[in-house]
Amino acid sequence: MILYAESSSVLAWLLGEVNADSVQSDLSSAELVIASDLTLVECDRVLHRGTLTGDLSEADAASRRAILSRATAHWILFRLEGEVIERARRPFPIEPIRSLDALHLATALLVRSLVPDLRLLTLDQRVRDNGATLGFELLPE
Repeated sequence: MILYAESSSVLAWLLGEVNADSVQSDLSSAELVIASDLTLVECDRVLHRGTLTGDLSEADAASRRAILSRATAHWILFRLEGEVIERARRPFPIEPIRSLDALHLATALLVRSLVPDLRLLTLDQRVRDNGATLGFELLPE
């Protein structure tokens, strides 16, 4: 199984939120995980915000960053450039959609052109709705 890991699912796993076990299981059983650089940015921003609001200690945030770093060392990361930007600028089947979600969907579409059996790992309902309409198999189930 090859997955595109969108930020909402990675954050749920990192922060131990609802569905964290399902996401962890999907990530662990994947033969390959693909993500966008955007996922790293979004995860780091949430960890920074968590320390500023007092929801996370500096040590806890550092620990979660280390977990993310170890995991992503084995992932393929796609850059936000060219074809991804052009696709994200165009409409999606279910609008409105936020800019960052459009970038994730555009990246997943590009990856799927290279890996036809790509599955989309996301907990974000807007991304799930568009992903389903675009023909992606969605995880977690």
